[in-house]
Amino acid sequence: MATPKDNFSAQAAAYAAFRPHYPKELYDFLYSLPGAKQAAWDCGTGNGQVAVELAEKYENVYATDISEAQLQRAPERANIKYILCQAEQTPLPAASVNIITVAQAVHWFDFEKFYTEVQRVARPDAWLAIWGYGLLQISPSIDPIINRFYFDIVGPYWDTERSYLDQKYTSIPLPFPEHPAPAFGIDLRWTLNHFMGYLSSWSAVKHYERKHGKSPLPDLQRQLQQVWPDNATQAIEFPIFMRLAAVC
Repeated sequence: MATPKDNFSAQAAAYAAFRPHYPKELYDFLYSLPGAKQAAWDCGTGNGQVAVELAEKYENVYATDISEAQLQRAPERANIKYILCQAEQTPLPAASVNIITVAQAVHWFDFEKFYTEVQRVARPDAWLAIWGYGLLQISPSIDPIINRFYFDIVGPYWDTERSYLDQKYTSIPLPFPEHPAPAFGIDLRWTLNHFMGYLSSWSAVKHYERKHGKSPLPDLQRQLQQVWPDNATQAIEFPIFMRLAAVC
């Protein structure tokens, strides 16, 4: 099996500190799905953000990731088992989980091999929920600056898999019967410093730094300071897109 990409160990601290959390409405929707709540598998768990939420409703949660640095920052819970492994090959027991969740990660996977593993570990009533979030929106004066940075400055440094997020996961194949899922959003208020911290967790920013030996963020921050005072907060919106399927 090919070695999977690990773009997030190097910035695990920034990822834990600055990445947005998903809204309660998203989890309530997952909990409303029919079926038992005995075991969940959060694949690509990162620092355990989703796993911790699932642990409130599911008796046991398996949380897997390829990044040891990310897993080291995951909160411990008695009913969560964190496992360092690939998405496509896990030690999970066969026919063991009622739901498989993948947040902002499935685009990195080998789809065919991952779905084979999903089929292996899923119970007959299992669900597969994959979701991600796209480029944030702030305001008419700020968005053009962010868009230029995203597409033009660091655009060439995104991995090709990023295109799946830009396409809102619509181009990802899904071999199981699909069910409709609501549209969700993440609504936050951030300072400029927090926003810059979030950008420091972007894989394209890290690729740019390795290529040029410097960060592209200071120039961007100087531009943003013209329209975003350091001590002011701005409303931030991340659109969430979800694909939901019954595993059978």
